[in-house]
Amino acid sequence: MSPIRSTLRNGLWVLALLASQALANWQESLPGARIIGAGEFRWFGFDVYNARLWSAARPLVSDQPFALELIYQRSISRDDLVQASVDEIKRLSGESVSAGQLAQWQGQMQQAFVDVQAGTRITGLYLPGQGARFYVGQRLQHEVNDPEFARAFFAIWLDPRTRNPQLREQLMGLATSP
Repeated sequence: MSPIRSTLRNGLWVLALLASQALANWQESLPGARIIGAGEFRWFGFDVYNARLWSAARPLVSDQPFALELIYQRSISRDDLVQASVDEIKRLSGESVSAGQLAQWQGQMQQAFVDVQAGTRITGLYLPGQGARFYVGQRLQHEVNDPEFARAFFAIWLDPRTRNPQLREQLMGLATSP
């Protein structure tokens, strides 16, 4: 085989491998995952998103991967999603996260998020000790290889100090029916 054909063939294999990784959905990274809990987030009476927490472990275990799926009910810009996330990370983390670190994370979220419309699905996959992956629909949008970021980001919903403790209880499967 000529060197040109060999290089071309190897290049095609690499492209095929990269394409299959980009198309892989989050469920392939979380085998056996089931919904632990679900709820909806409303702001001043308006539906913002429906949320579902997926994990193979129930109850949720901090050293096990999980996925948080948000299905938006209204249009929100990427910039607004990023700013709301930055504000909450800052509120929950306080002085433990530097301004430089927060700015770096903001850049990562700009790559991970998109402008959303009603029906847009963004799923964040928490990978303990590694970081997080973000999927829009079933497509991998961005990967953040920073465990500290992943913990801070998912704390927005799962930390006991979250702004919406009722949604946290629903997601964790702790909420009781009235």
